[in-house]
Amino acid sequence: MRLALTLALLLGSAGISRAAEVEFVRVWPGWRDAASFERISEYFDGKENSGSQALLRSHPEIRAGFYFLARAANSGAAQPSAKLILSVIKPASPRALVYTFPIVLPAGETVFNVGLTGDDWAGPKVHPVAWKIEIVATDGRLLGVQKSFLWEKPDK
Repeated sequence: MRLALTLALLLGSAGISRAAEVEFVRVWPGWRDAASFERISEYFDGKENSGSQALLRSHPEIRAGFYFLARAANSGAAQPSAKLILSVIKPASPRALVYTFPIVLPAGETVFNVGLTGDDWAGPKVHPVAWKIEIVATDGRLLGVQKSFLWEKPDK
């Protein structure tokens, strides 16, 4: 019994049976108007202030769009260059569209505000059929994933 427990602890610490390094605490999808991003500091210096959020947009110059506000907790080491991949199925087509954003992923919690802006989203009354957000390391390892309940069929 003691040997089995020791082996289980060693194997677990070696990463053989390890959970994802990044856990998505919550993802809030929804439309945001351009005015919702304005902060008082912008009136003084003319620069957009995203606060402590990592702001990612499919068209960086356009603010209004459909956003995925994702709170992620990284229990692993910081990743100075990783990718956030957003896959979305829109009502007009069953084919998933994929958007890739380069990110810096620090250790601890990070809030990503990922927006489909400009011609990448049809307007405030359109909602995605399904979505999936992944964070991938530069070596291709999947660090974390979160998806809507309609993304795939449940296991029976």
